[in-house]
Amino acid sequence: MSGALPARAQVVVVGGGIVGCSVAYHLAELGWTDVVLLEQGQLSCGTTWHAAGLVGQLRGTESMTGLIRYSTELYARLERETGFGTGWKRCGSVSVARTPERMTQLRRTAAAARSFGVECELISPREAGELWPAMRTDDLVGAVWLPGDGKANPSDLTQALARGAQRRGVQVVERVKVTGFATREGRVSGVRTTRGDIETEVVVNCAGQWAKAVGGLAGVTVPLHSAEHYYIVTERIAGVHPDLPVLRDPDGYTYYKEEVGGLAVGGFEPDAKPWGMDGIPEPFEFQLLKEDWDQFAILMENAIHRVPALEDAGVRMFYNGPESFTPDNMFLLGEAPELRGFFVGAGFNSAGIASAGGAGMALAEWIVNGEPARDLWAADLRRFAPWAGNDTWLHDRVKETLGLHYAMAWPNRELESARPLRRSPVHHLLREAGARFGAKMGWERVNYFGAAAPYTFARPAWEPLVEAEVRACREGVALFDQTSFAKFTLKGRDACEVLSRLCTAEVDVEPGRCVYTGMLNERGGYESDLTVTRVARDEYLLVTGSAQGVRDFDVISRGIGGARAELVDVTGGYAVFGVMGPKSRELLSRVSKADFSAFPFGSSRTVDIGYATVRATRITYVGELGWELYVPAEFAVTVYETLLAAGDVTQAGYYALEAMRLEKGYRAWGRELGPDVTPAEAGLTFACRADGSFRGAAAALDTPARRVVSIVVDDPGVRLWGGERLLADGVPTGYVTSAAYGPTLGRAVALGFAGERVVDTTGGLARGTVQVEVGDSLYSAQVGVKAPYDPTSSRVKA
Repeated sequence: MSGALPARAQVVVVGGGIVGCSVAYHLAELGWTDVVLLEQGQLSCGTTWHAAGLVGQLRGTESMTGLIRYSTELYARLERETGFGTGWKRCGSVSVARTPERMTQLRRTAAAARSFGVECELISPREAGELWPAMRTDDLVGAVWLPGDGKANPSDLTQALARGAQRRGVQVVERVKVTGFATREGRVSGVRTTRGDIETEVVVNCAGQWAKAVGGLAGVTVPLHSAEHYYIVTERIAGVHPDLPVLRDPDGYTYYKEEVGGLAVGGFEPDAKPWGMDGIPEPFEFQLLKEDWDQFAILMENAIHRVPALEDAGVRMFYNGPESFTPDNMFLLGEAPELRGFFVGAGFNSAGIASAGGAGMALAEWIVNGEPARDLWAADLRRFAPWAGNDTWLHDRVKETLGLHYAMAWPNRELESARPLRRSPVHHLLREAGARFGAKMGWERVNYFGAAAPYTFARPAWEPLVEAEVRACREGVALFDQTSFAKFTLKGRDACEVLSRLCTAEVDVEPGRCVYTGMLNERGGYESDLTVTRVARDEYLLVTGSAQGVRDFDVISRGIGGARAELVDVTGGYAVFGVMGPKSRELLSRVSKADFSAFPFGSSRTVDIGYATVRATRITYVGELGWELYVPAEFAVTVYETLLAAGDVTQAGYYALEAMRLEKGYRAWGRELGPDVTPAEAGLTFACRADGSFRGAAAALDTPARRVVSIVVDDPGVRLWGGERLLADGVPTGYVTSAAYGPTLGRAVALGFAGERVVDTTGGLARGTVQVEVGDSLYSAQVGVKAPYDPTSSRVKA
């Protein structure tokens, strides 16, 4: 796999591990064969070769699960197609629970699997022992069995993918190192290497744990950091055979796989050991790090507990192979916002073998089509901002993220490491008031005020505290710090034209008007939903969700093209305070000379708040009368203190806000809205222009086979957390996307998707009741397209 470098190639893939070879294979399969793959050493020599080769199908979202399912289908056919053995075996997997809490999680896992079309069965400890006879089962509560899971040989898979790509015309060149990139007018235009330059239109950075450094050569942020990852391979053990399922014991942080009659035993310890802080040594091919039995001890102790035969088994090999991990334990995929034509597929968090087939296919589709062909938000590179490339922050974060593989998936679980990072100007005031913080896009945000509470799947101890915050907002006035909103200004003579092309709603409004709108892709799915405020004839203020700021900035920037308009990120320049509730007008009138009685819904203007001048926008995300105040950062503390000093106002957090938005049926991007969801499915056609002159209009209004519906559980003792299955007459019809306890309704309230037996052929609802699967039980629930809570709209629109 050597030879002269071509002077030009349409695509250059950097990195010859399993992911790079998968991307090249799928590009060729889609007809793009003018591709060259560059590997600094030999194929699979970095991380791929020492991977354990586990292929578990289930992931946290339907789209991500779909990618892994595709991987299993690809690996099953690849040997027949290429003639290369892959070691793929559909042996199934068993995951066991030691505690009732873990079993609750596994039940939720099983429900999600069935929702996503993955075969999954809840089994008893006895049945788990029958599938895995060498396992101790007397301390287990239960288990789940996924018969479609499997294992493969990582190096053989890589060679098979490379051979398949080469047969279609892809050139694979080993022993060549990338040293830089050429750019032209914001696009990548060439690759510099130790053996010459290649002119190109597209670069795909699949360099594994080198991907951050490779991205840095192009000015692209790739937020990943290496950490040591361990497993041992034992001598032969009686009863271990090639068809033995993969075993996972998450309470013991460990996994087990048959390996030549013995066991490969590894895991994900809760306090990991980062590596490569001073760079990766050169060369680093087919190399391992020194054995670290002290770090491995917690895994070994748990392994002997679960499989007693390990106590006497000989160890053939100790693998300490560094792998790259990301800040949230999901891989990185997509086109870099900093440089057009520069794509990334990296940071696979020790799950690269399972993910590579689907990820390579999805990234190839993105390259060929110019946009993703499916919802890839969970893995989208644009979920991180440039600040996430800080090495010190990454070092401290990956110590925690490695262990997330087997950590309890508690509702509302917050990462604890590398915090705080981004803070509102009033953070100190919130902390002094007893705020309990979560984090979103690096921002510290108030979840609720009051005592800390343990995680639980049952009724949480913070629920009464949140109920009080909701009651204050529904009956009086509440104050929310929403500074984490992403905020942009779009200014220029073509600003209105640009937004009219991108936005579903009419944005050519008079200055001082605020509009809720979507932005769609060509498939009619949501790229974002946001508010657009026209502040002048040639200027707009755009406000979008905290998590999607980088993505939205990228989408809008692309939409500008050659138009005369400039987009500027002003997120850090403004604090945002939500003043919400039926008495919000009274509060604001006590601190301002502005006339809030003559302030229609959807209007926006500058007003005085005490000594400061701010922008006030009449809008609500809680279903009550309210305003959002956009405050220059230097005035934020003064304004917040002025509002508190006015009296009769309750500080509230995002748990309360979430409960109220669900009671009112307001959708959230990333949950109810996403690239695969159309306005017709979401019930948001009211925010679409009738003339259909916006991007994606052709598909946006098609009659849907599924709908976003509001869900209210009849039993007030049930708690939902999202991901639960919905059934109609015992037939699966959808799943819950967002859920909370609704204090105003006195029961669990949610949003979710419903389809078969609920949505009729016209896109309307054929019934008003479903069953929600919670654990092993079904509970009746009411569903509808109208909000469960509606204060007759008079308080909101007055």
